[in-house]
Amino acid sequence: DLTLLMKLLMNRVVRSLLKIPGYVSPRAPIHCSAALGNYNTGPRRFEEHNKTIFPPEEGVVRPAYVCHVKKHIRYSPTKMWYVACLVRGMSVDEAVRQLSFVLKKGAKDVKEAILEAQQMAVEEHNVEFRSNLWVAESFVGKGKYFKGIRRHGRKRMGEVEYKHCHYFVRLEEGPPPETYYPAALNPQQQLDKWMEQMRRRRITGSL
Repeated sequence: DLTLLMKLLMNRVVRSLLKIPGYVSPRAPIHCSAALGNYNTGPRRFEEHNKTIFPPEEGVVRPAYVCHVKKHIRYSPTKMWYVACLVRGMSVDEAVRQLSFVLKKGAKDVKEAILEAQQMAVEEHNVEFRSNLWVAESFVGKGKYFKGIRRHGRKRMGEVEYKHCHYFVRLEEGPPPETYYPAALNPQQQLDKWMEQMRRRRITGSL
């Protein structure tokens, strides 16, 4: 029967999209997520930099810094990347001011993460002035992608993805630099760089 065949086919498609695991935790007998999913707490290495202890060195002034992560943001990492690039090299006050006027949904989460990192710097890392900080690093990581089903016409199904991301920020004490990204070389500098590369070449088998 064609109707029975269509039902069997749709059931197989739905099972492949849901990806129900074979093992389910006994504490949650009706839950369809994997038992090890409870241990996925997000990235942990980046915040470990806050615990680094540097040895004392003569004549070296190392500015204080603080690393912070905002995890499992319900937003696409591709869209969040544009917001993360915006605040690089800005002072904390200027970054918060600029993010207040950005209409993207992820700007609110980036603003909250920067303010949380600023509070951590004052309370836990002995930064004297909360305004004397600038955004040294600002980037995005990919989080969990959850798959779902969207109904289409004529008994068809579509697959949708609910994307999550992690936002990483590192604040550093001191005034922000004049230029965060390397400045573009003028024609004379490009020529000098090329000549230097040519002079450093090693010609195999030569004298």
